[in-house]
Amino acid sequence: MSVSAETKRRFALATALRGALMLLAGIYAVIWPDQALLVMVLAGGILLLVDGALGLWSLTFGGGKSGNYWFDVVSNALSLILGILFLLQPLIATVLTVTFLATLVGIAALVVGVMQIVVITREREHYARIWPVVLSGISYILLGLVFLFFPLLSASIGVIFGGVLLIMFSFGLFGWAWRLYQRSKQV
Repeated sequence: MSVSAETKRRFALATALRGALMLLAGIYAVIWPDQALLVMVLAGGILLLVDGALGLWSLTFGGGKSGNYWFDVVSNALSLILGILFLLQPLIATVLTVTFLATLVGIAALVVGVMQIVVITREREHYARIWPVVLSGISYILLGLVFLFFPLLSASIGVIFGGVLLIMFSFGLFGWAWRLYQRSKQV
């Protein structure tokens, strides 16, 4: 089955539109990381609200049954309540969510760093050089401490990094859209 030139042009336009939206989101995240973080929490709140409402609707009217009915009712009700709370108090939700996630990442980085240093010092006779792994472990420990003591700053830097990645990926989409457009002219 052959794809028409018009369809290829539509694919190229849709890909370019995706690239443009990605570029705008990336620029927004780089210039205003705190507001971008707030927007992401609001989007998460909308997602929780819709997921909880649709889950409860499915259990009540849609015939959606699983092995544990009450677990599904409670989880969907909690999702709905969290979504409402995120939308009513987005700033508090942002601070609490970011602090919680940054604490988890910080603890994980600390554990990984300590494990690397302990394992490499115990097994040092099997390695020619242990200093790269020790430096890696120290880096993980420092990263964990930064996440634990500066969670909002860490999240803002993460949003900026994500924005830079969005900008880079948008250029890839622009290139792909251009190739699709050029191929549509060859048919």
